[in-house]
Parts: sequence; C-alpha cells; structure tokens
Amino acid sequence: MANSKAWKSKKNLTEQQFPNGLPCQPESIAILARERYGDVILMTPLIKTLRQEYPQLSIYIIAFNQIIFDFFSTDVNIKAVFHVKRNIAKYLAELLPKKFDILFNPKNHHSTSFYLQSRFIRAKYKVGHRNTNHDEIYDSLIDLAPGTHESSRNLSLLEVLGKTSIEPCRPYIPEMPVSDDMSSFLDTVHSGRFTGINISAGAAGGHRSIEQWSEFVRNFPEERFIIFSSKADTGEKRTLEKLHENILPSPATNNLYEVWKVVEKLKLLVTPDTSLVHVASCSDTPVIALYRHNPADSIEFSPLSSLQEVLVSSTQDVADIENGKVAAAAARMLERLRTMAEASDTCTGLTASR
Repeated sequence: MANSKAWKSKKNLTEQQFPNGLPCQPESIAILARERYGDVILMTPLIKTLRQEYPQLSIYIIAFNQIIFDFFSTDVNIKAVFHVKRNIAKYLAELLPKKFDILFNPKNHHSTSFYLQSRFIRAKYKVGHRNTNHDEIYDSLIDLAPGTHESSRNLSLLEVLGKTSIEPCRPYIPEMPVSDDMSSFLDTVHSGRFTGINISAGAAGGHRSIEQWSEFVRNFPEERFIIFSSKADTGEKRTLEKLHENILPSPATNNLYEVWKVVEKLKLLVTPDTSLVHVASCSDTPVIALYRHNPADSIEFSPLSSLQEVLVSSTQDVADIENGKVAAAAARMLERLRTMAEASDTCTGLTASR
C-alpha cells in the first residue's frame, strides 16, 4: 500500500523491549474513531492487520457520532462499538468499568472530546500522537513528520506494538445490507465497462454544477457513466441521467457498502475529495480526485488506488478546477487503461497459443 513504509514512532520498540504495562500479546484494545467516513476507512487497514496479527484480540470502537457507530456495527473484526454521546447507559455500565490492555487515540491534533475519553477510559497502556496538547495522558507518543498519510499515521500503532516489518491490509468497507433494487442493478453492471461520477461532497466547496458535469460527459460520448450522489443531491443525479443517454440510471444507495459494490465494478471513478476517494481504494479502483486548495488534505488524505490522478483547485472550491483539466485527466487515465487492457489481452493470447 502507498505510504505504508513511512511509519516512524517515538520509540523503536520490539517485542523484547516493551516497556512496563504493554502486553506482548494484548487481548483488548479500545480505538477512538474519528468522525468522518474517509477517516475510518483509512483506519480499517490497521483494524484488519491487528486482527491478523493478534487473532484473539478484542477490538472495541469508541464512536462520537451515529454514522461511525453504524459503520462499525456490522464489522466482523470488531467486538463492540460504543457511542459516547447517545447510549450513555451502555457507556457507563459496559465501557467505563472495563480496563483495556491498550487505548489508541489516532488524532494528531487537539480534540476536547478525544482528550476526555482518553482520560475516562481505563487502559494499561495508552498510545497517542504528539502535538495534541495533552501528551501527559499517554504512555507512548507517536512522532511523525508533517504530511504523513492518514493511513500511515494509524498504522504507526503497529510499530509501538513491535510489528515493524509486516505488510498492512487494504482498506475495506464492512458488509452491510444490500437492497433488492441495488442487487438487481449490480447484476446488470459488467465490471470495467463504466466510469463513475460522484457529484456530492460532505464539505463546503466540494460541489461542481450540473453544467460542469454535463460538459464532462459530453466530452466522452463513447463512454458509459454511473452517477453517485447523496440523498440531498438526488434531484441533480436524476437530471443528469435524463440529459445524457450514455448515463445509466441507477438506484439511490442506502449505505456505504452499496456504494462500494458499485465502485468496485467501475473502470474509473471521478470524485471530489470526499469519502469516495477512499472507497475506491478498497477495490483499488482507478480514481481522479478533485481537491479543494488545502495542501495538507491533498497529501495526508490522498488516494491510495494504484492508478490515480489528483487535481487541486486554486481556491477552496472544486468548481474552480477548469473543465478542460478534468476532461484531460480523464482522457489520460482512460487511454492508460485501454493500453493496459490491450497489453493484458496480448499476453493472454500469447499464453493461450503456446
């Protein structure tokens, strides 16, 4: 995985050098989960790698909002999920009495909520990042260079645990229910035939106009497209589907797993800098990511797909990325994919003729 070799912790620990309080074979860990989909998708390589390295480890997720609680509630790698702001009775009765082997706070900046939970939750050994303004809480501090990718920041916990030479797992989306409409739609979508366009974003400045997306689609009359949108943008999605014959109408997605089931069948995804950038990494789907002008985000939350191109706006709005630049990036990527497919077909033909 890209960026996975960038881990660097405060202490270069091995299993023989664990300090007092850190078990060599931990049996439980509480992980404070960040609040956005993209954040927790980039947490999943750590979770799955922990599961592989420590099969008996019970992994507990501490969620601060409902979407993250729901995301992890169906994850087979997780023992239990606690919502610290909703189900207070469960939090008080089941979480606070526990004493975990390890607590991990993945945030590398100050957060009052994360500070309080790091204080309240009992653990034999607490791990956090430097520069959070509450370093005194932790038994081990991870000290990484600015610009370290979010996935590598999470995976740096493994070095604290003495796991310095393992290959981390790919991100994943926990399995969730798939509706009958979506299941039927997926049966009609052949892998590698469609380009996906995500017209929605979870933050201000991540939205391009219908006119901009229409112009993009018109630039590729031979391509077929599938549109992704949030519920709030369903009207724009339906408008685009009616305007262009080469856009395949698709049912609304009900959860992130349904989104991924479509994304994994695409040959290319074009999306603003939102969680879909990281959904694509779960299946290594090629991606063109449109980022607002935020140098830290475009580096620390950059795509992990093997084939990718990042376009960064000169402003805080992706609508200010010129239409021609988006079309040119897509043309380059589609040509590259065609070349790779032709080379693969040639190799297959040569092998079959032997």
